Amino acid sequence: MFGPKFQRRIEDFTCGFCGEQVKGSGYTNHCPKCLWSKHVDVNPGDRAENCCGMMEPMSVEGTSPEYAILHRCARCGVERRNKVEATDDMTAVIKIAQK
Repeated sequence: MFGPKFQRRIEDFTCGFCGEQVKGSGYTNHCPKCLWSKHVDVNPGDRAENCCGMMEPMSVEGTSPEYAILHRCARCGVERRNKVEATDDMTAVIKIAQK
């Protein structure tokens, strides 16, 4: 399921975009309320990225039930895809999909 460079980290965090208090599961990559993320990893979970820019949810890709959110870093422009989780606010997912 995950590549050899994946590191599971169970961390709670405060969303840098909307301020939501997020309880991490070890696979949590973005805020389930607003869907924004933070550019902190080179490889999933390593926390080795120095950019630390906010990752804007740009679009939703894929087909049911395997949807992914395309995030783009507002600071450096890197793009990453992250799985839509069951805990994500589906109204926010639909809003991004309609962009």
